[in-house]
Amino acid sequence: MNLIAEVRRVEAEAELIYGEAEVEAAISRTATEISEQLADQNPLVLAVLNGGIIFAGKLLPRLNFPLQLDAVNASRYRGETQGSHIQWLLKPSHPLKDRAVLLVDDVLDEGVTLAELIAYCHEEGAASVHVAVLIDKQIGRERPCEADFVGLKAPNRYLFGYGMDYKNYLRNAPGIYACKHL
Repeated sequence: MNLIAEVRRVEAEAELIYGEAEVEAAISRTATEISEQLADQNPLVLAVLNGGIIFAGKLLPRLNFPLQLDAVNASRYRGETQGSHIQWLLKPSHPLKDRAVLLVDDVLDEGVTLAELIAYCHEEGAASVHVAVLIDKQIGRERPCEADFVGLKAPNRYLFGYGMDYKNYLRNAPGIYACKHL
């Protein structure tokens, strides 16, 4: 079976976990929580690419305070369904020294990549590091980090939509879906 046919099959068989309206409401709630905590800290927001780009794009217009935006890309998946070692693809261009940093990512799964990003921010001299994720996957075991701001919680299944992907596809699905088999 070719990849496009496989992607279409996965999409057709997937279970809707959260619809678009539920996700949008969660993003609004998360923006309110972030605003309450970070509005007076001149944060540098780091969108974690590629997965965090949709969440960041939806979140930032709801943050009504001065901030700067940059991006970071460190990946363990690179189009696969299982993670391996971390590969740095993009580091921020803004200095992190003495800044409040907000990492914005799509999903907190095992936390390995986010823990590396948090450590990197501290090594670069960030005054504080906060993590916002759209989805906190309930994996049932300890992780090396947790998120400060969580949009929604989801079961420990392979998810796609709103930035999360299946083999680099389906990030644009208008909801959060769980794959039937994986």
